[in-house]
Amino acid sequence: MIGLIGGTGLGQALFAEVSGEAEVVETPFGKPSAAIIRGACQGMEVAFLPRHGPEHTLPPSAVPYRANIYALKKIGVTHILASGATGSLREEIRPRDLVIPDQVIDRTTQRVSTFFGEPGVAAHIEFAEPFCPTLRQVLLEAGGKIDANLHDGGTYVCMEGPAFSSVAESRMHRAWGGDLIGMTCMPEAKLAREAEICYGLICLPTDYDCWRPHDPSMDKRALLKEILGHVQHATANSIKLLQAVLQGMANGKLPSCDCRNALSLAVWTKPDNIDLEVRRRLGVILERYSNSTI
Repeated sequence: MIGLIGGTGLGQALFAEVSGEAEVVETPFGKPSAAIIRGACQGMEVAFLPRHGPEHTLPPSAVPYRANIYALKKIGVTHILASGATGSLREEIRPRDLVIPDQVIDRTTQRVSTFFGEPGVAAHIEFAEPFCPTLRQVLLEAGGKIDANLHDGGTYVCMEGPAFSSVAESRMHRAWGGDLIGMTCMPEAKLAREAEICYGLICLPTDYDCWRPHDPSMDKRALLKEILGHVQHATANSIKLLQAVLQGMANGKLPSCDCRNALSLAVWTKPDNIDLEVRRRLGVILERYSNSTI
């Protein structure tokens, strides 16, 4: 099953693409952002979850990332295609382009970033490649079938927000090697890896952050209108990309890779030493590596 996590712009647009029943999924980590819509899209079984809630009421730091990933894992999602609006830190990455990033710098500080942060079990996943390499290739190949400017690779700097960067911070992110600036891919990508779910991200650049001076002839209202236009255009391209990906998956076999076994060498606590309370708390995240039923 393919999980679709919609961010700014694409979250609302996907409601029209996925027809199905809404399912409320209980998790040990609270409620997900919304009920999950399970249905079909382009011949594939999908589960759609709007990251910021159905009415976009959840700011980035308030998104229940653990509950969202756990809920998708619980209902059988094996691959996640996520999206998110970003600022561009590079001249060549223009608003309305699409980017399939391959690296991330995590600057968040207020979010619980792991399922394994409490005593009872120690687990250390590999995260050198934060986005599933196999799923990235699927996205890039599908991108060749649509009329959109698609960038292969890029470093996503994930900031806490909700305020945007200062000019000094924006310049620093560029100096670090960042290509995109956003607020939502972390800890989402890391939690997906801990849940052994392949995770690919489509980034929708909407502006040049603040490192590049704006047109002095445009007031703030005009700038906002321009940015919203970029969001709408990039959203339309993202829908085309997702349609192409899902069509390709429906006609072939779902990719398999090391993400699906991310915990096989990551759990350092012996199964016999993981007590029942811990196994219950982690539920479907840990059940493959537990020596008794939960």
